[in-house]
Amino acid sequence: MSTFKTSLLIILLARSLAGLCSAEQPNVLLIVSEDNGPEVGCYGDQYAKTPHLDRLADEGIRFDRAYVPQAGCSQSRASFLTGLYPHQHGQVGLATWGFRMYRKDTPNLPRRLKAAGYRTGLIGKLHINPAAAFPFDMHEIKSANFQRSQLSDYEKHAAEFINAGAEPFFLSVNYPDAHDPWLKQVDGLPKEPLTKDDVQVMPYMGVDTPELREMVADYYNCMSRLDSLVGDLLHTLERSGKADNTIVIYIGDHGADMLRGKRTCYEGGLRIPMMMRWPNHITPQVREELVSTLDLMPTLIQATGARSLVDLPGSKLQPLFRPGPADWRTHFFAEYHTHAAAPNYFPQRSLRSDRYKLIESLLPNTIHPDYDKTIQKLHGDYTGQKYLGTLNLNATIAATNDEVRQAYELMRKPPRYQLYDLQQDPYEFNNLANDPKHTEVLNELKQRLNQYRSETNDPLLNAENLTRLTQEVQSVIKKSTAKKHEWQYPNYLLGAEQEN
Repeated sequence: MSTFKTSLLIILLARSLAGLCSAEQPNVLLIVSEDNGPEVGCYGDQYAKTPHLDRLADEGIRFDRAYVPQAGCSQSRASFLTGLYPHQHGQVGLATWGFRMYRKDTPNLPRRLKAAGYRTGLIGKLHINPAAAFPFDMHEIKSANFQRSQLSDYEKHAAEFINAGAEPFFLSVNYPDAHDPWLKQVDGLPKEPLTKDDVQVMPYMGVDTPELREMVADYYNCMSRLDSLVGDLLHTLERSGKADNTIVIYIGDHGADMLRGKRTCYEGGLRIPMMMRWPNHITPQVREELVSTLDLMPTLIQATGARSLVDLPGSKLQPLFRPGPADWRTHFFAEYHTHAAAPNYFPQRSLRSDRYKLIESLLPNTIHPDYDKTIQKLHGDYTGQKYLGTLNLNATIAATNDEVRQAYELMRKPPRYQLYDLQQDPYEFNNLANDPKHTEVLNELKQRLNQYRSETNDPLLNAENLTRLTQEVQSVIKKSTAKKHEWQYPNYLLGAEQEN
């Protein structure tokens, strides 16, 4: 055989093997919504009109107790794309305020999957610094798009990307709903908007007024619109002929931007909807294990055959793909740092077991600045939605029952520890940290929390680091200042060692 023919045969064989490898590699469609907890029909929410998400859950796994590691946009997104806690990757606050990861070479999903032969695409905001660390082949609709313009473009760009080639793809589609402003209707969606007479306020808020119900009604209208857009996206995937070999994942980036929701370590902030469909690999079911968006990276690395990483805090979800008991975590850890610098800074750490939740405030017995900011926000000061302009939330809270009122007082000025029995008190109104009957539980969870912080190299275990971070973040009050500020915390906080 001639040298030319031999070379040609080698090339054809290599291409054939690459094709076989690609055929075995599943596509990945990661769908992310903004600022919503499990206010979805399949999670038992009677006000949510979400038939497409409900169907997706029926066709795969609905994780009933799914969480994010921090209830903030940039922090959460950096975590599910790197598989690390915010204190490990460094994106401890909003990218729009200049916060950034410790290292631009931190391993992440698009980089790992590109190396494994995937086309990678992002539709919607990334919201992580530096953006160059995430080498997506395609990025469309780069803004947050809170004005909800040209919503049909999400599906249009997805269709173009999905059908662009035969290689396996990783596509992350990030929608603006249900972030504020909570718009009642956009482009005719939803077709029949809910009103305040159709809904009740989320029970974890503990207060309920007509003005709050009007706000919550529009929040549910955002969820309905999101569901319609997800339905269009899934229909596009079906039409492509690639659905049977595609892992579809839907998550919220954190809980709703309501009282005791976003920017807290309460269940209303950390708990999210999370569902996953993978035909012929996942048995449709509901799982009650404590899972996290940190579990997505190790799961997808194994599913796609990408190069593995060591020392990720998450776990592969594959043991939960089939019915039956699984050896799984018994505790989940989360945290909070800040959101928009000084106006929100109040570092906390938390963990929950099957029954109990422990929250540790690292600046105890000081006023949490985000409390008053949230009250202002829900008056419409930031959203421009004036239906709350006549609402006096402070008076509403003061007029409620003792348990709820005291919970809000504690939220504004937290002690070192908060302990909640989620079985008896699912909305975390009754702090048991000083109850002698729960001393043993408190001590056990404190020990576990300290162990977790040590094992994950939490830099705020070092009192000097906590002091320096506090001084630096509290010095930045306005976004205009933040844009000029050169953040120094990546230089003095100890990021976890990462494999490149």
